[in-house]
Amino acid sequence: MRVHVRRPSSFSLLLAAALLASCTPKPNGDKAGDGATTAAVATIALTSTSFTGGSAMPAKHSCQGQDASPALAWSGLPAATKSLALVVDDPDAPDPAAPKTTWVHWVLYNLPPTAQGLDEAAAALPPGTGQGLNDWKRTGYGGPCPPIGRHRYVHKLYALDIVLPDLGTPAKAELERAMQGHIIGKGELVGTYQKSGPSE
Repeated sequence: MRVHVRRPSSFSLLLAAALLASCTPKPNGDKAGDGATTAAVATIALTSTSFTGGSAMPAKHSCQGQDASPALAWSGLPAATKSLALVVDDPDAPDPAAPKTTWVHWVLYNLPPTAQGLDEAAAALPPGTGQGLNDWKRTGYGGPCPPIGRHRYVHKLYALDIVLPDLGTPAKAELERAMQGHIIGKGELVGTYQKSGPSE
């Protein structure tokens, strides 16, 4: 007996392709967990006269010195920037050989896009700037104070396409949630620090 095999119609093939496409997972749009989207994020030039990128930070910026914030300057903000946010953290805590947490040293938000930087030991912040909590549970800059080894201190500047609402004194995680989907530019500057003296 001859078996007749029915070929699928063009319509059936198109329907199967559409169903397959609808089941394909889509990217979630978040990049590196910091609120960036899959849209292109511009690179901001972030520099300091206090130290050069990748080099050791002077002791005056640490708990062994004056705990003074470093000077920061930036350029190349996207034209659509409405506000800036700054986070400084240490991904090597407590020991660079076995890091367990990221320690937050400074959180700022709603810096105006007209600001071009922050002075060393910044006593006054640009008008409208909000301050968040560092991991000592206080506002303001807390300098490097690593218990062991040489740690990295990552200064991250974000350009946002909105002015954030009044968040009070947010922790880093709360600020990142508020920035979600609004980051249009980012700059990074990394300094290092290791305590001097017998505790080395």
